[in-house]
Amino acid sequence: MDVVLNWSSGKDAALAYHHLLQSREYDVVKLLTTVNEEHGRVVMHGVRERLLDAQAERMNIQVKKIHLPAAADDETYKTTMQDALQELQNEGIAISAFGDIFLENLRAYRESQLATIGMQALFPLWQKDTRAMVGEVEDAGIEAMIICVNAKFLDESFLGRKIDRQLLADLPTNVDPCGENGEFHTFVYNAPFFSNAIAIQKGDTVYREYGEGELRSGFYFLDINT
Repeated sequence: MDVVLNWSSGKDAALAYHHLLQSREYDVVKLLTTVNEEHGRVVMHGVRERLLDAQAERMNIQVKKIHLPAAADDETYKTTMQDALQELQNEGIAISAFGDIFLENLRAYRESQLATIGMQALFPLWQKDTRAMVGEVEDAGIEAMIICVNAKFLDESFLGRKIDRQLLADLPTNVDPCGENGEFHTFVYNAPFFSNAIAIQKGDTVYREYGEGELRSGFYFLDINT
């Protein structure tokens, strides 16, 4: 069955793709990614659009980009996403896959939004042990580095760290091993399903704050390029 995979550019999306390949029941024919149209970067992860393109080229899969304004409200996001999914459904794609692991509210939200246009949600990593998943990423040959950290949980010294078992030994106990609660985000620069690795150049570290009041959080980003 044809599937569109919601592609964040990070390790969870890559591991979800790895599982879909192994299942042999699904054919990922499109990647779907939200991009900040003002800065040309993947939303949340802050990865340059050209690096997203480099991943898609190495996977030989077309990426459908949803360009959003920098401060898109919830209604704008919903409408733009629904329009994009409707286009994919018109192409014959009835399943949308995600790399989510255990956030029940997020899963329910995704399922309800897809149901309005008659699409099915698929979660290949659902309720897997996140500590074991780090080992699975390493064993599968998926190479990813941390490119964003939430300053409430981690300091900037974790930027550039590779996702492997050694990282597990250094993470604070209040941080999920896969960063499922938003503690950190990653970029995949090599995988068994890439035609070749992406040569990464590490740039500056940038600090940004988002939100208001008690919900305001600071994030460190590692700017990477190729």
